[in-house]
Amino acid sequence: MLKHRVIPCVLLKDWQLVKSIQFDSYRTIGHPRSTARIYNARNVDELIVLDIDASLHNEEINIETIQDIAEECFMPLTIGGGIKSLDDINKILNAGADKISLNTIALNDYSFIKETAVVFGSQFIVCSIDVKKINKTYKVFNQKKGLIDIDPLFLAKQYQDFGAGEILLTSVDRDGSAEGYDIDLIKLFRDELDIPVILNGGMGKPIHAVEAIKNGADSVAGAYMYHFSEYTPNDVKRELDKFNIPIRFSK
Repeated sequence: MLKHRVIPCVLLKDWQLVKSIQFDSYRTIGHPRSTARIYNARNVDELIVLDIDASLHNEEINIETIQDIAEECFMPLTIGGGIKSLDDINKILNAGADKISLNTIALNDYSFIKETAVVFGSQFIVCSIDVKKINKTYKVFNQKKGLIDIDPLFLAKQYQDFGAGEILLTSVDRDGSAEGYDIDLIKLFRDELDIPVILNGGMGKPIHAVEAIKNGADSVAGAYMYHFSEYTPNDVKRELDKFNIPIRFSK
């Protein structure tokens, strides 16, 4: 049976790992290497790091920091942000990452996903979709382009068809809120894709992970709760285990 994953998703900014609130108002989490070391001790299944300096400011991808994180990671590491070419992907994977996350470049050119899948394999590709709810309708959001009149589920299906291996689905409205995941959003995706969906944005209590997975998420991502509350990834896994949700967990 498929095991559901608990995945911290953090941002790399000014050589530090940070967490945003609604993609703004960044709060520092800590040094990348020490943070990765902490996650190792807390039983997480994977780690996602998105380089927002490279993404927003057209800077070079911070390969040095990726190497630092990878040296501490005993779990799979996904890196995204600022990817513009297959050469960028090659550098990221050579630095120690296990997967890459595509956002703007995938949105601009679906064929880049296919090209990447041919060279590296679909299992290496996570396509990131950020979503805002406007007048009761979900729209894709991109930090460079703003709101885009595309249905997020339609976009996810396009990404799947072009070779994505996973979708990272983030509610911008819930990001950093600790109020719980957008359950209506994940319900739209339930049983609609053949690839896993990682739901991100809003987890504030372990029970929120249970609600997300029961309503269609394959895995749950978050970070705000792990750094600004008393809860840890192990607490999330204990809660999932209580509800007999299959996880990787050393009790």
